[in-house]
Amino acid sequence: MIAVANQKGGVGKTTTSVNIAAALSMHGQRVLVVDLDPQGNASTALATEHRGDVPDVYQVLVDDLPMADIVKQVPDMPNLYCAPATIDLAGAEIELVSLVAREARLRRALAAYEAVEFDYIVIDCPPSLGLLTVNALVAADEVMIPIQCEYYALEGLGQLLRNVDLIRAHLNPTLRLSTIVLTMYDGRTRLASQVAEEVRSHFGDTVLKTVIPRSVRLSEAPSYGQSVMTYDPGSSGAMAYMDAAREIAHRATVS
Repeated sequence: MIAVANQKGGVGKTTTSVNIAAALSMHGQRVLVVDLDPQGNASTALATEHRGDVPDVYQVLVDDLPMADIVKQVPDMPNLYCAPATIDLAGAEIELVSLVAREARLRRALAAYEAVEFDYIVIDCPPSLGLLTVNALVAADEVMIPIQCEYYALEGLGQLLRNVDLIRAHLNPTLRLSTIVLTMYDGRTRLASQVAEEVRSHFGDTVLKTVIPRSVRLSEAPSYGQSVMTYDPGSSGAMAYMDAAREIAHRATVS
């Protein structure tokens, strides 16, 4: 169970969540993507209806609706499933405050959901460190952090890592930072390679060897309700995410 988190917006969280999940599912793994971002971008990219009164993660967290009631199979991807988010989720931060065991609502919902045995559950977090992200970190076994290869890349990361430490100390002792993915890499600029070097010197083997390039195809795919894996499998972005998924799967078997 992997939480994809970074409180900075625009670093490629959703793109990474969706494409790693799609790549793993294409390798025969059963994968569930839990969309925990009120913008619902992961749901859009996976062609999963998330408008109007569609039952979503909000009702699971706030109203105790069973997870099985909201999960949908992704069209044309037999091993890939999505738990959608609607704009209602924006109100969940406030409504969760007064609920019992508010930090563990998602963990409890996923623990009770045994309808399908999944190999991976990928949780796409919102760009904040509020209660939704805390719920993801309490539910997850590992954290994956996408970092864009641009100036200010490491800004704010210390705060996220402190939060991970706090959650490990008080709520989820098995949580670990397992993976850092370098995104939006532009090989033509010296800055990108400097940032990559700096991140690798800080975090060593936690950083995937595969870097995700800047790619028009990665940006276009969600508007067609697809991951880049099905939209343009031969593109540099698709091949990079396929390699990244292989690395993640290999690490899982080794550890």
